[in-house]
Amino acid sequence: MDTRSPKIILALTVMTVFVSGCKTLDAYTREEKTSSATKGALIGAAAGAVVGLISGDDAVERRQHALILAGVGALAGGSIGYYQDKQEAALRAELEGTGVSVARNGDNITLNMPGNVTFATDSSDLSPAFFDVLNSVGKVLAEYEQTVVEVAGHTDSTGSDSYNQGLSERRANSVASYLGAQGVISQRVITLGGGEKHPVADNSTAAGRQANRRVEITMVPLTTG
Repeated sequence: MDTRSPKIILALTVMTVFVSGCKTLDAYTREEKTSSATKGALIGAAAGAVVGLISGDDAVERRQHALILAGVGALAGGSIGYYQDKQEAALRAELEGTGVSVARNGDNITLNMPGNVTFATDSSDLSPAFFDVLNSVGKVLAEYEQTVVEVAGHTDSTGSDSYNQGLSERRANSVASYLGAQGVISQRVITLGGGEKHPVADNSTAAGRQANRRVEITMVPLTTG
């Protein structure tokens, strides 16, 4: 008997649940569809599913506890979903037509910002077209302050693993710094780089590499649980 079978079945089960529960609204057509991040989760069952948040529960929980101790009120019960519903609606309204997708997975919200509006190849300098997008994101995040914000940078597969890891971290830090200037306090923000490890498209094409040169911002509600 192939000992890998249970793992493969489990991976496929997780991905099926993920695909059914994570939809986006196309920024151009306004039609609901499975997000590009969700499609990327299906690249290689052995690699596992990518669900937006990559920093892990422990990192988020530590940040949640610190914010609560600092006096930022936590959400509870039914107010969590309602709060995120309002924040999601505000983000969709602000980002319509920008090419940024807004994905909802449970109570978490992830923004996928592709390479055509973020960074040029081999650069962590914000593209001019990115400023208005980040202004809109910062506006919403400043209003909905009861969330932990993970900013994750990603790269395509061009270059070495170590170089891409550093580049992805610099990209995340560039975005976080800009959001800080828009009023998003640093205590809310987790920055990290995913390097080239979480592709959402095929790196063998120019369009795929551009899609992989992205930033994902995930908002997790501030709770005590």
